Amino acid sequence: MKRITKKTINILITFFISIVMTNININALNKVEINSDWQFRQSNIGEWLSATVPGTVHTDLLHNQIIEDPYYRTNEKDLQWIDKVDWEYKTTFNLDEALFNKQNIEIIFNGLDTYADVYLNNSKILSADNMFRTWKVDAKQFLKSGKNELHIVFHSPITKGLELYEKFGLPLPANNDQSENGGLGKNRVSVHTRKAGYHYGWDWGPRFVTSGIWRPIEINAWDTAQIEDSYVVTQSIKDNTAQIAATATINLSTEGNYKLITKLNGKKVAENDTVLQEGEQEIKSNFNIKNPKLWWPVGLGEAHLYTVTQELYLNNTLIDTKETKTGVRTAKLIQKEDADKNGRSFYFEVNGIPVFGKGANYIPNDLFLPRVTLEDYKTVINSAVESNMNMLRVWGGGIYENDEFYELCDEKGIMVWQDFMFACSMYPDTPELQESIKQEAIDNVQRLRNHPSIVLWCGNNEIEVAWSEYDHTRGWGGWRKSYPRAQQNKIWAAYETIFHDILPKVVSAETDAIDYWKSSPSAGPEQVATDETRSGDNHYWGVWHKQHPFSEFNKYIPRFMSEYGFQSFPEFSTVKKYTVPSDWDIESEVMAAHQRSGIGNLRIKQYMESHYKDPKDFESFLYVSQLLQAKGIKEAIEAHRRNMPFCMGSLYWQMNDCWPVASWSSMDYYNNWKAQQYMAKKAFEPIHVSPKVTDTKVEFYVVSDKLKTQKAVLKITAMDFNGKIISSTKNNINIQPNTSTLHHTAEIAILIKGHQKEEVVLLSELIIKNKIVSENITYFFEPKDLKLVKPEIIKTFSISKDGKTQLTLRSKTLVKDVFITLNGTSLKLSDNYFDLLPNMDKTISFETLGIDKSKVEITSLFDTY
Repeated sequence: MKRITKKTINILITFFISIVMTNININALNKVEINSDWQFRQSNIGEWLSATVPGTVHTDLLHNQIIEDPYYRTNEKDLQWIDKVDWEYKTTFNLDEALFNKQNIEIIFNGLDTYADVYLNNSKILSADNMFRTWKVDAKQFLKSGKNELHIVFHSPITKGLELYEKFGLPLPANNDQSENGGLGKNRVSVHTRKAGYHYGWDWGPRFVTSGIWRPIEINAWDTAQIEDSYVVTQSIKDNTAQIAATATINLSTEGNYKLITKLNGKKVAENDTVLQEGEQEIKSNFNIKNPKLWWPVGLGEAHLYTVTQELYLNNTLIDTKETKTGVRTAKLIQKEDADKNGRSFYFEVNGIPVFGKGANYIPNDLFLPRVTLEDYKTVINSAVESNMNMLRVWGGGIYENDEFYELCDEKGIMVWQDFMFACSMYPDTPELQESIKQEAIDNVQRLRNHPSIVLWCGNNEIEVAWSEYDHTRGWGGWRKSYPRAQQNKIWAAYETIFHDILPKVVSAETDAIDYWKSSPSAGPEQVATDETRSGDNHYWGVWHKQHPFSEFNKYIPRFMSEYGFQSFPEFSTVKKYTVPSDWDIESEVMAAHQRSGIGNLRIKQYMESHYKDPKDFESFLYVSQLLQAKGIKEAIEAHRRNMPFCMGSLYWQMNDCWPVASWSSMDYYNNWKAQQYMAKKAFEPIHVSPKVTDTKVEFYVVSDKLKTQKAVLKITAMDFNGKIISSTKNNINIQPNTSTLHHTAEIAILIKGHQKEEVVLLSELIIKNKIVSENITYFFEPKDLKLVKPEIIKTFSISKDGKTQLTLRSKTLVKDVFITLNGTSLKLSDNYFDLLPNMDKTISFETLGIDKSKVEITSLFDTY
C-alpha cells in the first residue's frame, strides 16, 4: 500500500477548505442585512431617535422612553394617537467595491408594515401597501460604492384606511375591528388594508395598529445567475420507494451552458446539463429514495428531515447553491362520502394513515411581532409536543408566521393547518386589492411550501358561515341580511373571487401536493354551505356564546372540530404584572381593559355558579376560573376522541396569548401553563381511558392513536374521600389501533354500593405490561357539591438522577385541584392542577434546577371557599 505523506494530507486539507470557503463566499458574502444604525421620528417633526430593525414604531417609542409599557394597566387608550400620524426611518450603510461590482443587486424587504415609500439615495424605489408581501427591488442603478442612505416613510394605516373606506363607500362587516377604541366611531377600516387583523383589536387582544420594518431588509448581489428558489416535493411513495421532484427556479443575466447538480444529504442524486437563456428559468430534477425515512406526525414515528442541496454551475464553475430541508411524506385531506350519503368524512391522511388531529389554534405571540424570539417559538411548539398534540392551526387573523415557527413544527412532527390571513370580515372588490392578495398568496405559499408540517391551506376564518343565515347554535351570523340584494351580490362576488378563485388557483399553481379548504368552518365544496356536523369542519360556540352546558359537548359531535373553547383568567402572578392592588377586582377599569370579550366576565361567573362555590377572594377567583376552563375543555376533547373515527379532529381555541389578558388560551402571555394545558396533556395522551357518565351508568372507552393492537388491563376503582375502597374490577382488553372502543359498562349503583355520590371518586386506570399508561378521575357530582375536607398534605423533597428537584405529596383525604407555585408564581412541572387521591403518593418533577423548597406553596380547591 502506498504511504500517504504529510504533504499530501496538507494539500487535501487545503483543497477541502477552498471548497468550503467557496460555498461560504457564494451563500453568505453575497447577502448583507441592513439592520444597524437605524433612526426614526414622527415625519418631519422633532429629532431623530435610535431605532431597532426589525421593530415597530411602538417598541421604538418605548425603548426611547417616549411612551410607557403599552400592556400596563390602561395605557392602551393613551397610545391610540400613534397609528394616526406618519413615521419615517433612515439609516446609512456601506457597500464595498466587490459587492457593488456584481452585475445584479437587489434589496429585499421581507416585511414592511404597511404603507411605505422607500427612498434609496433620494430616489424613490418602492411604494409598499401589504404587510404580508416580500418586496424585491432591482437597486443596482440607485446604489453607490461606499456610503448609501435608505429612507422609509410609513404612512398612517388609519389615514390610508379612511381614504380607502370613504372611496369604497360601502361599510363592510369587520366584527373584530375595535374602531371605537381607536377613536374612529363605526368606521371599521381594517378590511381595506392588507395587515394583521388582530392589530385592530379582537375579543382577546388590544388595539395597536402598528407601523415599521417588521422583518429584515437585506441586499442580495449576484453575477451571471442565482438559484431563486428550490421546491422539493414527494410525488409518490410506493414499493418502498419515494419519487421526489426538486425544481430549481433560476434567475439569469447571462446565457450559457449551465449544470444543476442535486444532492440528497450530500450525495449526488441528479444532474441536469442545459443551455439557459436570460430571464427566469426552471430546471426540474427527478430522483428516487429507496427505503425512505418518512416524515411522521409526532406520536406515529420520527419526523425525519432530509437536506436537498442544489448546486448551479456555469462552464463547470460553481456559482450558487440552495439548501432545503424537507420531509418525505404524503398528506391528504380525505372527504369520502358516507355509506348513507348523508355526510362526508373530514380527516388528514399522512403516508396513507388516518390521523386524528389533536391540538389547538395558534395566534401571534405578541402584538409587536419583532419581539417574538426563537425561544418563544420553541416554548409554544415544545409545549404542544409535551401536551401530546400533533396539530396547530395558524389562525387567519394574525400573520403567516416566520420560518422558524414552521422549521420547529417540521422538526417536532407538528402538523400545521395554515389559514390565509382573512378572518371575520368581508373584503372590497377593488382590482388593486385583489391583485395585492394574489401576490401576497404567491409570496407566502412559495416561501412555505417546502415544509412537510403544512398539511392544509385554508382560505379564511369564519367568513362563509358569518355571511350565511343566523346560526342559533353559535348565536351569530347572518351578515348578508344587513344589505339589500344588489349590495349582497357585490359583496359576495368579491368573496368568491378571493376564496373560490384567486387563493385556490395560487395553491394549485405553486404546490403539487397541498389541499385547499375554502373557509373554516365549512360543510364542504358547495358554494354556500352552512356549518353542520355531518361534513366538513366545525366551530362550536354553543358552550360560551349561547351558554349551553358543558354536557352539550357530548351531543354536538362534528367530523372535525376546528374551534371551541372557554375563557379563564391568567394566574395571579401574571395579573400582578399589569395591575396595582387597587385594580384587583375583575370588574375594575384595568381588569376590564384586559378582558376584551363583552360577555367574558358574565359568562365565567354564570358557568362558575353551576360548577363551583363562590371563591372567597380575587386570587381564588382567578384560580377557579382556570379549573372551570379545564373542566369544560376536558369534556369536549374526550367527547371528540370517544367518537373517533366519525370525529377526526379536536383543535381548541386557543393555545397562546399575544398580551396579558383574560382569554381562551391554555398558556398565558408569559408562557405559564394554565390548568387547561396540563389537562390537555392528559386528555390528548396517545392511549387514553375515557369514562362517560350517564344518568345511571358509566361507559368506559379506550382511545388509541397507536397503529397496533395492544393487550391491556382496564382497572376501575371506586373509593370514598378517605381512600376506602368501595369497589374494584379488572378487565383484560385488546386496545384496537387508531380508533375508539367502548370496552366496559357499569351501573353506578353497583360501583358505589350505596355510598353518597358526593363522597365518591372513581379512578380508571389503563395498565400495559404492569405500567399505568393512562388514568382518569371521575366524580358523580359537580365540584361545588363534593364534601371536601381541609387537607393535610405531607411534602417530601428529593433529587432525581439528573439533578432535578422532585416533590412527593401524600394526604389521608382527597385533595382536589392541587396547584403548586414557587414564591407565588407557577413554574414548569411534570403535572399541576391535579387531584391528589387519598393515601396515594404523587411525585412531581420540577423542570428547573435549584429550587428553594421553603418557597414552594400548595393551593387546593378547598382553600378557595
